[in-house]
Amino acid sequence: MNMQSSSLPLQEGKQQSGSRKRPFNLLRWFSLISMAVIATVAVALGTVSTRFVIEESVQRDALLTAQFIQAIASAEVRHVSIANVRSMGELLDPRQDRSVPDVDPQVRAAARGEFLDHIEHLPDVILANIYAPDRQVIWSTNPALIGTNIHADEDLDRAFNDKIPVSASYHNVDKAREEQKFLTPPDYIFIENYIPLFDADGKNVTAMVEIYKEPKDLINRMERGLALIWLATALGGGLIYLGLYWIVRRAAILLAAQQKQLIANETFVALGEMSSAVAHSLRNPLATIRSSAELALELDAGPAQKNVNDIIGQVDRMSKWVRELLQSLRPLNDDPEPVNLVATLHECLVAFEQQIARAGVRVVFQPPSIPMVLSQQVQLAQILNSLLANALEAMDKGGTLTVELESTHNRGVCVVLSDTGKGMNEEQRMMAFRPFFTTKTGGLGVGLVLVKRIMERFGGGVTLDSREGEGTTVRLAFQLAH
Repeated sequence: MNMQSSSLPLQEGKQQSGSRKRPFNLLRWFSLISMAVIATVAVALGTVSTRFVIEESVQRDALLTAQFIQAIASAEVRHVSIANVRSMGELLDPRQDRSVPDVDPQVRAAARGEFLDHIEHLPDVILANIYAPDRQVIWSTNPALIGTNIHADEDLDRAFNDKIPVSASYHNVDKAREEQKFLTPPDYIFIENYIPLFDADGKNVTAMVEIYKEPKDLINRMERGLALIWLATALGGGLIYLGLYWIVRRAAILLAAQQKQLIANETFVALGEMSSAVAHSLRNPLATIRSSAELALELDAGPAQKNVNDIIGQVDRMSKWVRELLQSLRPLNDDPEPVNLVATLHECLVAFEQQIARAGVRVVFQPPSIPMVLSQQVQLAQILNSLLANALEAMDKGGTLTVELESTHNRGVCVVLSDTGKGMNEEQRMMAFRPFFTTKTGGLGVGLVLVKRIMERFGGGVTLDSREGEGTTVRLAFQLAH
């Protein structure tokens, strides 16, 4: 019974952690959704543009073919000058030759032959048929089709009934259609055109010319046009996606930085309020303890003197912690000013001169120039003092402290402080700038936090590189004062 009750909270904790919502990833969702939307729009535009180009090209070619054939028909009729014949459609059906006894059949055949010869030698023609109104093939470039009656051809019926040219494009030969019997099969795409020929009054269709063409030059142009359309569509969609992705990525980075800064500010505000309350509550007791210890030290110089001095030392250490804590959580609102970086470094090194000598540390500092950087004298000294104190504490058995100045790619200057002390492992290095994390016995863990805040406040930055047993290198990047 006890085992069941003890496992129940654990199961509830797992359910709660499993049901906890993961944070919304703006960049990932935008990249996926925008890519899908842009790709869909690009494909739709490419498809519409492709269909438009193909249909317009086919219709234009059909119109030109119809105009050309009708012009040939009119010219040939004027050329032969047969009595009572006013249109080429009246001459094309050989079955009608005997119905006109006053006209020599050979003359009609000769006039018809001139027109059919033009039709047969049209460019890009792979098959040509001529239909009588009863849907019989009265002439064809494929002799096997002559005399065939074509039924159930919607395009042919539409051309006869609506009395308009009809065109269509195909990629494959339809073997079910009797009229698509090519002597030379088409390679890729072919166009079918129905061109009506009228009587002299222009009211009745006396013959229908069917032309199958494979205009290779037109096809090549269409292929180049389609390739350009899809290339432009792909490039356009890609550029739009990259542009939007760049904007949203910048926005996501900015939002993440602002969210991180907001969380940090809220954390510091909460810590500041808590620390201020604790510090003010501790100051008076600490002052009372120190005063009492000093009084006891004056009244009693016996064996308890060492213990009283320990009390005073521990009180002073606690007071120092309280000051550092309040200082690290104080808001930084002062404006930057030009500060002599080299002079400040010299002053800080002079202040630590005794500790450096006592620890047996060798200092290497030979600045090549004297730059003026954007900071504040007091806060810059505070940063350098904190870093120098850390370096000296890490080299309690001697070592080398190197201070160098380097130019950065953005026309700034970088101070590099390197020591040969204990160093840190990778986990400690990753935690170095977190509040209240420290590797020192009795440390508070706010020194590097304060360094980072001050550097970022004045447009700079700080990085730390360390290896356990080899030492630590801290880089402070400053903006030059103009």
